[in-house]
Amino acid sequence: MSSPQASGNFLIPDATFLAEIVAFLVILAFMWRYIVPAIQANLSKRQEIIRQQLEDSRLAAERLQAAEADYAAMMAEARTEAARTREDAFRLRSETIEAAKDEARRAAEAVTRQAEERLTVEHRQALSQLRREVGGLAVELASRIVGESLGDEALQQRVVDRFLAELEANQAT
Repeated sequence: MSSPQASGNFLIPDATFLAEIVAFLVILAFMWRYIVPAIQANLSKRQEIIRQQLEDSRLAAERLQAAEADYAAMMAEARTEAARTREDAFRLRSETIEAAKDEARRAAEAVTRQAEERLTVEHRQALSQLRREVGGLAVELASRIVGESLGDEALQQRVVDRFLAELEANQAT
């Protein structure tokens, strides 16, 4: 058997120690054979999921940047279009105002021209009527004064013209 000293020394391996080592190695082999591959498979799956999530995150960030760039471009285009629309509206308003002014000017000129023509016609008619009436009165008055009949139309016309010329000369002075 063993000496009393050997049983008390914990540094010297005995049969229990060897059995423990063998049991440890069996457990270690069992774990290495069955548990470690399952853990490594789970870790690999998780690493793959994390890698996929990182890739998805990177793609989402790229899409976000692209969407932001598209948004900025669309906003710039919308601002440009709004400015162009404002300019077109201002130009159209100015053209409409100018067209309305031109139309009003033409209408005013037409009304003025028509009024002038109407006044000219009425002036001629009034002069013609005045000549007839004044001529008739002048002939009648001259006939009474002279005591002769002024039946000659040429004579009547000269008398009327002279009378009107004298009236105009008196009005001018």
